[in-house]
Amino acid sequence: MNKVQFNPKHKEVLDSFLLNHPLVKSGKMYGHPAYYVEGKLFASLYMDGVCVKVPETSVKELLKRKEIFPFEPMGRKMREWILIVRGDSEDYIEDKDIFNESIKFASSLARENLNK
Repeated sequence: MNKVQFNPKHKEVLDSFLLNHPLVKSGKMYGHPAYYVEGKLFASLYMDGVCVKVPETSVKELLKRKEIFPFEPMGRKMREWILIVRGDSEDYIEDKDIFNESIKFASSLARENLNK
């Protein structure tokens, strides 16, 4: 079995601001550190970057940024996910707007599921 790969320095930075949010909980996703809101996964460390769930309508615009790529684990494109790859872990602080959008989006999906 392959060893799970992620950058632990990225986790330190993400923990410093994501875990301050009252609804965000840390967890795991396939062995990778992950972040959940109301039980819904919204972000996870993955290889050299961080994958983040955003509305499909935001993906196209976000992909225009040089540090953002489609999230395609094992060659499968995930339509509501992006991969942010930063050289310096501290630079993830610049992506707080994306993480906040993701928290709101995942939270709305969790509430939607409760109403079904």
